[in-house]
Amino acid sequence: MKVFRGLPNDRARAPCALTIGNFDGVHLGHQALLARVRAAASRLGVEAAVMTFEPHPREFFAERMGDPSKAPRRIANLRDKLESLASAGIDRVIVEHFNEHFASIAPDDFTRRVLAEGLHVKWLMVGEDFCYGAKRAGNIAMLKEAGLRHGFEVETLPTVMHGTRRISSSAVRSALAEGDLATARELLGHSYAISGHVIHGQKLGRTLGFPTLNLRVAHRPALSGIFVVQVHGLGPEPLPAVASMGVRPTVDDSGRVLLEVHLFDYAESCYGKLVRVEFLEKIRDEEKYDDLDTLTAAIARDSGQARDYFAQRAGALTATDRI
Repeated sequence: MKVFRGLPNDRARAPCALTIGNFDGVHLGHQALLARVRAAASRLGVEAAVMTFEPHPREFFAERMGDPSKAPRRIANLRDKLESLASAGIDRVIVEHFNEHFASIAPDDFTRRVLAEGLHVKWLMVGEDFCYGAKRAGNIAMLKEAGLRHGFEVETLPTVMHGTRRISSSAVRSALAEGDLATARELLGHSYAISGHVIHGQKLGRTLGFPTLNLRVAHRPALSGIFVVQVHGLGPEPLPAVASMGVRPTVDDSGRVLLEVHLFDYAESCYGKLVRVEFLEKIRDEEKYDDLDTLTAAIARDSGQARDYFAQRAGALTATDRI
């Protein structure tokens, strides 16, 4: 998959079937849309493409208003989003920098300069509630009219449902915020996970007897607390662990979010390695403790609960094998 930061240059502007969106989480609704894009691209003999944004437009507007708390919590970082789009069979992704200039583009200029001239779009799919251009002034009717002028077909995808539930990034965020990993899994089509490179931390966990591998979280995450997890990328099989996602209020008052993972019975160095942390079950919310002894006791309880989870799962798998 080819990834472009902004519009491709002239030599790379191959005709495409395109969809536009934030694609935070690439849930089952997104996957249905992407499958339609792939099918259209195959039918037309062009590349399947996605235009997405960094930062999320709502993050940009929240910052501009001086209230970052209004921005949605991120389900996925850019790396994980791109990996999901590649897995969905997308040929190219345009990561457009969402800034003041982009936000001020008039709807007609967007369809002409960006879609027709910049990307050579031949077929476009968007959601039924899609708006575009400055002040979201462009709508589906205007988009279809522009398509007739510029030679691209426009289709809309109805809302995708999971039972009685609308599948959306907001629904995934809500499930993750509530620690409902089972519902998040149903909406995403897979277990929730975060990838990143292991960084150096304060080494406090090692001092307390619970060494951790640390992943920096660049945006406000959609979930927080203490979790049973397993870590991919350090061996042929995922490794069992317990993890904390949060601001570590007992030992740090900076407000910086960190994902700390304590691997069970693992002592090898993994700094700089790319790992994927898969979240299996929430244990509890993050808490602030009066002292390190109380914190250490809490980590011990969390680790014991996580070990019990894996022991029970192993027992269930063994029982299944015997049937």
